[in-house]
Amino acid sequence: MSNFLFLLLAQGIPTSPMELVTNSTGATKIVLGILVILSLISWGIIFAKWYELRRALRITYSFAREFAGAHTVERAAQMARNTGGPPATIMQRAMRFIEETKPALSGTSERTARFSSAQVEALQLVLDAETTFERDRLARWVPSLATIGSVSPLIGLLGTVLGVIDAFVGIAAKGSGNIGAVAPGVAEALIATAAALSVAIPAVFAYNIFAARLNKIEGELESFGSELIALMVREGMI
Repeated sequence: MSNFLFLLLAQGIPTSPMELVTNSTGATKIVLGILVILSLISWGIIFAKWYELRRALRITYSFAREFAGAHTVERAAQMARNTGGPPATIMQRAMRFIEETKPALSGTSERTARFSSAQVEALQLVLDAETTFERDRLARWVPSLATIGSVSPLIGLLGTVLGVIDAFVGIAAKGSGNIGAVAPGVAEALIATAAALSVAIPAVFAYNIFAARLNKIEGELESFGSELIALMVREGMI
């Protein structure tokens, strides 16, 4: 084994990952540079979205627990303003709809006027649209993780192909298939593949976690919209 390593050193063949990178071909360096850029972008998105979605999910769950004790729409609106986050946005949109829409079913007084079924359905559509908007806002840049996770292995494969091509060029240039001619190109190919996997795996892993959190937030907001309409029924507004 020691004789083999001595032979590699004597032939100037890289023996460490750093040497493989520094001694690689220009094409392989370009591939590795692209992967480094994608990795930086991926980790930037991961850190930013981890904090944002964790905060949004915590606020949404906290408001859901407090909303169960609300007995009036005004009280729910006050709770939403104090909580902030996505529930506050949904509640503000609902209150604006209530204030701007004149009840179709008149009563003995303005306080006893009620919304028609068509108006209630319109309110539900408004709340659904606002929920979708909030989810899309929170999901901004998250699909980029899926893109990086799927593209990085292809870029790594390109580096692998270029490394294999360089290995065969080395064999042709030296006129033999000994390990000294084959090893550098194969090693470059493996470095490109390993770099691509190190970029893709965290990106895909984070994307799946964030997608699950977004689904939880969306489900809680949809439940809040339905419970808000139920609260309006109990209050006699519908």
